[in-house]
Amino acid sequence: MSVSWFRRAWSPDAAVGLAVLLLGLPEAAWHAPTADGRQYLLVVAAAAVAGGSRRAPGTALALAVLVSVAQVLSATPFLLVQVVEVSALYGCARWGNRATAWLSSLTVPLAAGLVLLVGDAGGPLPTAGSLDWLIIWLSQSGTNWAYVVLVTAVTLLGLPWLAGLTVRFAERARTARRSQEAAEADTERARAERAQAQEIAALQEEQARLARDVHDVVGHSLAVILAQAESAQYLPDNEGARQDMERVMRNIAASARTSLQDVRHVLAGAPADAGARAERLDDILTGVRAGGREVIHTEHGTERPLAPDVRDVTLRVLQESLTNAVKHGRRSVPVRLDRHWPQRPGERELRVEVRNAIAAEPMSVASAGLGLDGMRQRLASVGGRLDIRRETGGEGEEFHVTAWVPVRAKSR
Repeated sequence: MSVSWFRRAWSPDAAVGLAVLLLGLPEAAWHAPTADGRQYLLVVAAAAVAGGSRRAPGTALALAVLVSVAQVLSATPFLLVQVVEVSALYGCARWGNRATAWLSSLTVPLAAGLVLLVGDAGGPLPTAGSLDWLIIWLSQSGTNWAYVVLVTAVTLLGLPWLAGLTVRFAERARTARRSQEAAEADTERARAERAQAQEIAALQEEQARLARDVHDVVGHSLAVILAQAESAQYLPDNEGARQDMERVMRNIAASARTSLQDVRHVLAGAPADAGARAERLDDILTGVRAGGREVIHTEHGTERPLAPDVRDVTLRVLQESLTNAVKHGRRSVPVRLDRHWPQRPGERELRVEVRNAIAAEPMSVASAGLGLDGMRQRLASVGGRLDIRRETGGEGEEFHVTAWVPVRAKSR
């Protein structure tokens, strides 16, 4: 606790105590010849009580009670300046802790009891000489001046305590209101930040979706185009080679047009199956086969209609799996595609398997590495899952892609 903090904290209270001291000393000096200087101690005590009522209200009240009891027992006259000691009651109710605030209320009945005790015992109530005329007037008028003093004491002590308690509760209400307003402001700010974060997340998700769609469309088309272009070197050197070359070029042009059309649909936000040939399984298989890759497609069970989002995801996963097979598989070994539809009771998933033999030198096609992650994310969005593994089969090392998608009826 630094000296500067102590000075700032106690300067107002010290000023109040000094003001009380300066007001009380002339009154004490005026009564000094008849009271042997004891009133100076009362002035100092009153100044201490007034100065400590804010920072140490409990201590100030205890000092005021002790001085008052000693004053009554010693029959020392009261001084007008001692009225400021009621500030200790105000301080206890206003700034004291809960126990101090409520215990200080006992001072009022204790003081009233002390006044009644002295009055009933027939002893004089010590007062300042300047108030003797008031006591004489009350006695002559037939009024029980002890009870008048009692009512006055209760009023002087009770009103400051009630005032301090009122201000205490009013300040607490203002603090609660400010806290509520701050909490509401924080809630509103958090709501705005959450909405902004959700908007950013939605934009990022949309960007990721566009990246996956463009990757799937362009990657598949480029792989098919490259496979068709490479197939030209295997054309026989005879009179029909020109016709075969023209057929390959037509396939390449058709694949390029289809890719361009699909990219336009993706960037325009059109539905995935709105006229795009690559969204149909037969067109995907035709494009792969046109590049000289044999695909053996086997259907197990009875095909069922799928919901649009599930059908879209299934076709995208098939497209990406066949694209990887074209890029990384051996040309001389057929790519196997098996679709297992639910047949037994309780089955609710379509299992799609794509297998291909791994080539010693895979086709060189640029990839952003979004294919496998894109498949996983697509399947997860509809409640599906993906399994990818390398195994040793009849054709050597093989690459297996297995996807499970839930069979949900097409919405009406």
